Amino acid sequence: MTTFKIHTVESAPENSKPLLENSLKAFGMLPNLHAILAESPSTLEAYQILHKLFENSSFNKEELTVVWQTINVEHECTYCVPGHTGIAKMMKVDDAITEALRNETAMPTEKLQALHVFTLGLVRKRGTVSEAELEDFFSAGYEQRHVLEVILGLSQKVISNYTNHIAETQIDAPFNKYAWKKQ
Repeated sequence: MTTFKIHTVESAPENSKPLLENSLKAFGMLPNLHAILAESPSTLEAYQILHKLFENSSFNKEELTVVWQTINVEHECTYCVPGHTGIAKMMKVDDAITEALRNETAMPTEKLQALHVFTLGLVRKRGTVSEAELEDFFSAGYEQRHVLEVILGLSQKVISNYTNHIAETQIDAPFNKYAWKKQ
């Protein structure tokens, strides 16, 4: 297997250095994913921009967590599931939501379950969801903008999940306690 470089601010390509400095400020550490993505400044920048845009979407913290973790679990990302478990805890998301996502059990509310099902369908069918699936999503209280925002979240997660599979990114130390493998 090819070993991907885990950059520091000093070793990163010039255009990645300010992006890594932003990561350090935001997280108080340099996440291994960001250190790997730094090899391609445009990919790191895209990931950071998509993350910010998705965080600022119309979804609340529980819904953000449902979209992120649904995709992470479906993609079997052993880096992102623990990371987003820790992020959910920092955001004070109910542990019942996080545990249901990690264990692939039902969400605690019908609306979150509809978001989970729709996100999962979008991933599994590569965007080719049926009219009935859209209607079920809309019936739960979501709108067309939410469909597009799930796609935005998926775009971010494709970058991270695929990179982590290829690079075999190691879990960041603060999230080791949330290690996860698909059952």
